[in-house]
Amino acid sequence: MRIRMVSLCAFCCAVLALGGIASAASLSNTDKQFLVSVAQTDTTEAHQGQMAQNQASRADVKDLGKTLAMDSTHSYEELTELAAKNGVAIPKGIDTTKIHSVQQLAHLKGNRFDEIYSKDEIAAQRRTVAMFKREAEHGQDADLKAWASKMLPLVEKHLQLAQQTSKTARRS
Repeated sequence: MRIRMVSLCAFCCAVLALGGIASAASLSNTDKQFLVSVAQTDTTEAHQGQMAQNQASRADVKDLGKTLAMDSTHSYEELTELAAKNGVAIPKGIDTTKIHSVQQLAHLKGNRFDEIYSKDEIAAQRRTVAMFKREAEHGQDADLKAWASKMLPLVEKHLQLAQQTSKTARRS
Protein backbone atom coordinates (compact mmCIF):
# COMPACT_ATOMS: atom_id res chain seq x y z
CA MET A 1 0.00 0.00 0.00
CA ARG A 2 2.81 2.40 0.92
CA ILE A 3 4.56 1.79 -2.41
CA ARG A 4 1.34 2.60 -4.28
CA MET A 5 0.98 5.89 -2.33
CA VAL A 6 4.56 6.89 -3.09
CA SER A 7 4.06 5.98 -6.75
CA LEU A 8 0.78 7.90 -6.84
CA CYS A 9 2.44 10.96 -5.25
CA ALA A 10 5.33 10.76 -7.70
CA PHE A 11 2.87 10.48 -10.59
CA CYS A 12 0.84 13.46 -9.35
CA CYS A 13 3.98 15.56 -8.94
CA ALA A 14 5.10 14.64 -12.44
CA VAL A 15 1.70 15.57 -13.87
CA LEU A 16 1.75 18.92 -12.05
CA ALA A 17 5.27 19.62 -13.22
CA LEU A 18 4.41 18.75 -16.79
CA GLY A 19 1.33 20.94 -16.54
CA GLY A 20 3.56 23.88 -15.62
CA ILE A 21 5.91 23.09 -18.48
CA ALA A 22 3.03 22.73 -20.90
CA SER A 23 1.73 26.11 -19.77
CA ALA A 24 5.04 27.82 -20.53
CA ALA A 25 5.41 25.91 -23.78
CA SER A 26 1.90 26.88 -24.86
CA LEU A 27 2.71 30.59 -24.68
CA SER A 28 3.51 31.88 -28.16
CA ASN A 29 6.92 33.36 -28.93
CA THR A 30 5.22 36.70 -29.55
CA ASP A 31 3.60 36.63 -26.11
CA LYS A 32 6.90 35.65 -24.48
CA GLN A 33 8.67 38.49 -26.30
CA PHE A 34 5.97 40.90 -25.11
CA LEU A 35 6.63 39.87 -21.48
CA VAL A 36 10.38 40.35 -21.89
CA SER A 37 10.06 43.65 -23.77
CA VAL A 38 7.67 45.15 -21.22
CA ALA A 39 9.97 44.07 -18.39
CA GLN A 40 12.91 45.78 -20.11
CA THR A 41 10.84 48.89 -20.70
CA ASP A 42 9.52 48.98 -17.13
CA THR A 43 12.95 48.64 -15.52
CA THR A 44 14.41 51.34 -17.77
CA GLU A 45 11.47 53.71 -17.28
CA ALA A 46 11.56 53.28 -13.51
CA HIS A 47 15.28 54.05 -13.41
CA GLN A 48 15.08 57.03 -15.75
CA GLY A 49 12.03 58.33 -13.89
CA GLN A 50 14.04 58.40 -10.67
CA MET A 51 16.85 60.17 -12.50
CA ALA A 52 14.34 62.80 -13.65
CA GLN A 53 13.21 63.40 -10.10
CA ASN A 54 16.81 64.07 -9.08
CA GLN A 55 18.30 65.78 -12.15
CA ALA A 56 15.49 67.74 -13.81
CA SER A 57 15.07 71.43 -13.20
CA ARG A 58 11.41 71.84 -14.09
CA ALA A 59 8.58 70.59 -11.90
CA ASP A 60 6.63 69.08 -14.83
CA VAL A 61 9.65 66.98 -15.87
CA LYS A 62 10.13 65.83 -12.26
CA ASP A 63 6.40 64.97 -12.13
CA LEU A 64 6.65 63.02 -15.40
CA GLY A 65 9.59 61.10 -13.97
CA LYS A 66 7.75 60.38 -10.74
CA THR A 67 4.66 59.15 -12.61
CA LEU A 68 6.69 56.92 -14.92
CA ALA A 69 8.76 55.51 -12.07
CA MET A 70 5.69 54.65 -9.98
CA ASP A 71 3.60 53.28 -12.84
CA SER A 72 6.50 51.27 -14.30
CA THR A 73 7.25 49.75 -10.91
CA HIS A 74 3.62 48.76 -10.47
CA SER A 75 3.46 47.41 -14.04
CA TYR A 76 6.60 45.34 -13.44
CA GLU A 77 5.06 43.82 -10.30
CA GLU A 78 1.96 42.73 -12.25
CA LEU A 79 4.12 41.55 -15.12
CA THR A 80 6.22 39.44 -12.76
CA GLU A 81 3.09 37.57 -11.69
CA LEU A 82 2.02 36.98 -15.31
CA ALA A 83 5.51 35.79 -16.25
CA ALA A 84 5.69 33.41 -13.28
CA LYS A 85 2.25 32.03 -14.09
CA ASN A 86 3.45 31.31 -17.62
CA GLY A 87 6.91 30.06 -16.68
CA VAL A 88 8.73 32.87 -18.48
CA ALA A 89 11.91 34.40 -17.06
CA ILE A 90 11.91 38.18 -17.40
CA PRO A 91 14.81 40.61 -16.91
CA LYS A 92 15.29 41.94 -13.41
CA GLY A 93 17.33 44.97 -14.46
CA ILE A 94 18.00 47.37 -17.29
CA ASP A 95 18.76 45.65 -20.58
CA THR A 96 22.22 46.31 -21.97
CA THR A 97 20.70 47.60 -25.21
CA LYS A 98 19.05 50.41 -23.25
CA ILE A 99 22.03 51.28 -21.07
CA HIS A 100 23.28 53.92 -23.55
CA SER A 101 20.21 56.10 -23.05
CA VAL A 102 20.55 55.79 -19.27
CA GLN A 103 24.25 56.70 -19.42
CA GLN A 104 23.52 59.68 -21.65
CA LEU A 105 21.02 61.04 -19.14
CA ALA A 106 23.31 60.32 -16.18
CA HIS A 107 25.66 63.11 -17.26
CA LEU A 108 22.96 65.73 -17.71
CA LYS A 109 21.30 68.09 -15.25
CA GLY A 110 18.89 70.99 -15.34
CA ASN A 111 17.49 72.35 -18.58
CA ARG A 112 19.57 70.05 -20.81
CA PHE A 113 18.30 67.00 -18.92
CA ASP A 114 14.72 68.31 -19.20
CA GLU A 115 15.02 68.73 -22.97
CA ILE A 116 16.64 65.36 -23.72
CA TYR A 117 14.51 63.35 -21.27
CA SER A 118 11.24 64.87 -22.53
CA LYS A 119 12.15 64.28 -26.17
CA ASP A 120 13.35 60.71 -25.54
CA GLU A 121 10.21 59.88 -23.58
CA ILE A 122 7.97 60.73 -26.53
CA ALA A 123 9.78 58.15 -28.69
CA ALA A 124 9.84 55.60 -25.84
CA GLN A 125 6.15 56.03 -25.08
CA ARG A 126 5.20 55.73 -28.76
CA ARG A 127 7.03 52.39 -28.91
CA THR A 128 5.33 51.29 -25.69
CA VAL A 129 1.85 52.23 -26.95
CA ALA A 130 2.48 50.30 -30.18
CA MET A 131 3.72 47.27 -28.23
CA PHE A 132 0.63 47.22 -25.98
CA LYS A 133 -1.77 47.75 -28.90
CA ARG A 134 -0.18 44.89 -30.80
CA GLU A 135 -0.50 42.55 -27.81
CA ALA A 136 -4.06 43.66 -27.02
CA GLU A 137 -5.14 43.03 -30.61
CA HIS A 138 -3.03 40.06 -31.65
CA GLY A 139 -1.77 38.32 -28.51
CA GLN A 140 -2.52 34.61 -28.14
CA ASP A 141 -2.73 34.36 -24.35
CA ALA A 142 -6.07 35.62 -22.98
CA ASP A 143 -4.55 36.88 -19.71
CA LEU A 144 -1.79 38.83 -21.49
CA LYS A 145 -4.27 40.30 -23.97
CA ALA A 146 -6.53 41.39 -21.12
CA TRP A 147 -3.62 42.90 -19.20
CA ALA A 148 -2.35 44.75 -22.28
CA SER A 149 -5.86 46.10 -22.91
CA LYS A 150 -6.15 47.19 -19.28
CA MET A 151 -2.76 48.92 -19.36
CA LEU A 152 -3.16 50.59 -22.77
CA PRO A 153 -4.98 53.72 -21.50
CA LEU A 154 -2.22 54.24 -18.94
CA VAL A 155 0.61 54.02 -21.49
CA GLU A 156 -1.34 56.34 -23.80
CA LYS A 157 -1.61 58.78 -20.89
CA HIS A 158 2.17 58.53 -20.46
CA LEU A 159 2.63 59.48 -24.11
CA GLN A 160 0.34 62.50 -23.68
CA LEU A 161 2.24 63.60 -20.55
CA ALA A 162 5.57 63.29 -22.37
CA GLN A 163 4.23 65.32 -25.30
CA GLN A 164 2.90 68.05 -22.98
CA THR A 165 6.18 68.15 -21.09
CA SER A 166 8.18 68.42 -24.30
CA LYS A 167 5.99 71.28 -25.59
CA THR A 168 6.53 73.15 -22.36
CA ALA A 169 10.30 72.57 -22.62
CA ARG A 170 10.40 74.08 -26.11
CA ARG A 171 8.56 77.17 -24.93
CA SER A 172 10.96 77.69 -22.03
